Amino acid sequence: MKIKGIAHRGYAKHHTENTLPAFQAALDLNYTHLELDVQLTRDEVPVILHDTTLDRVSAGSGRVKDYTLAELKELRLKNGEQIPTLQEALELLKDRIIVDIELKQMGDLYPGLEKIVLQAVKDNDMLEQSFIASFDHYALERVRSMNAKIDLGIINSGASPALFALAKELRANYISINHRYITDSLLTQCEQEQVILIPYTINQEEEMKRYKQWQSVLICTDELESWAKIYTNH
Repeated sequence: MKIKGIAHRGYAKHHTENTLPAFQAALDLNYTHLELDVQLTRDEVPVILHDTTLDRVSAGSGRVKDYTLAELKELRLKNGEQIPTLQEALELLKDRIIVDIELKQMGDLYPGLEKIVLQAVKDNDMLEQSFIASFDHYALERVRSMNAKIDLGIINSGASPALFALAKELRANYISINHRYITDSLLTQCEQEQVILIPYTINQEEEMKRYKQWQSVLICTDELESWAKIYTNH
């Protein structure tokens, strides 16, 4: 049975986040969606890493954008894994799960990131198996201007009625909001507007149970086994 939910950075509870083993673990649990984060190297290769710096997850330090891919591949994450490229991730995930690609764009931090990531998705024939999301809504505008087909996800820290207008303008089917801001009226509006709401990041079982009845909700979680148990318990 497919588990309707988003594996946040793969199965990061039992594997290093945003690594191929973490992604494989989410596949093994039969999740429908997987979220990953994309940065850009100095030589403009998209790589999978949440932070704009290397300090938290590796023995390296400094900004991802100041390293070439070859230099990053020489580093090791805390479990000995390499930082994967977007290409390596897409090759693993193709035809197996829907991929939520979060662009870690911030203004002009990564010039060309949107075009490069979109091209990678197209090259792997995954336009219908992916959606591109970002806190940077200008980045989403750029993606839409380059491609009319790929789905988009608007990420915002809080709730706002402006998000629904922007979703219509960008033809974005996903709105992602910090779970603390989500009310029943917001959930109802998402169903009426036919927008998929992604509450992030939900790890408490009692809160997970709240969303099981809502068809418009796709929860994002680190607790993959807990949500799988709740989702399959009819």
